Amino acid sequence: MGQDSQPLAGKVALVTGGSRGIGAAIVRRLARDGADVAFSYAASRGRADGIAGELAALGRRALAIQADQGDIAAVAGLVRQVHAAFGRLDILVNSAGVFVTGLVDDPTADRAAFDRQLAINVTGVAAAVRAAAPLMTAGGRIVSIGTTGADHVPFAGAADYIATKAAVAAYTRGWARDLGPRNITVNLVQPGAINTEMNPEDGPFAETLKGLAALGRYGQPEDIAAAVAFLAGPDAGYVTGATLNVDGGQSA
Repeated sequence: MGQDSQPLAGKVALVTGGSRGIGAAIVRRLARDGADVAFSYAASRGRADGIAGELAALGRRALAIQADQGDIAAVAGLVRQVHAAFGRLDILVNSAGVFVTGLVDDPTADRAAFDRQLAINVTGVAAAVRAAAPLMTAGGRIVSIGTTGADHVPFAGAADYIATKAAVAAYTRGWARDLGPRNITVNLVQPGAINTEMNPEDGPFAETLKGLAALGRYGQPEDIAAAVAFLAGPDAGYVTGATLNVDGGQSA
């Protein structure tokens, strides 16, 4: 394959939360576009090994690392391990995240779960960027996965989750300014309803969510992976501090 079909040839990417769902689709797409890919996973060792095997079959170097994305030290160690193993780091994709809901006035809410969500969705993302930025090559790419809910809250009980994603959106704009002088771009992809195990297109809320989209259907993990691949690739060199909604027109 030529350079046009493999625009990420020679690049090294790290995708957090890359063993399932959107993260796994991103790992596969970046590898198909020519990148060597490391990715983290929480507990699904079997899945992670399977994906690493897929990448190896494509001729890519692959590395699956178990890491707690809510632990700052573990996240920093993950980034350093990837850089040491591959000798460089060109692309960081912050895909790991959890989804915890609950009303603000619910006395039975699991406060520990909300704190854990904040640690993974915000603190862990910031830790990854802080660890990766000094190691990234000029022209590097940082892409985080958010939610269109950060722009308009779709239902009650989602405030804590949405607040974590809104924080990452604000960080994205700020980091774009911080890292712009080094020609490192920082962008955000905000999915709408995407067909994953956590939110299947035939699930109990599917018809409601389909109705919110202008296209009247769910998206697939590969739709998000395509947006990430664009932002990670050479054609997006002048795109930074941007938010790309991939939501079938839900936010239209």
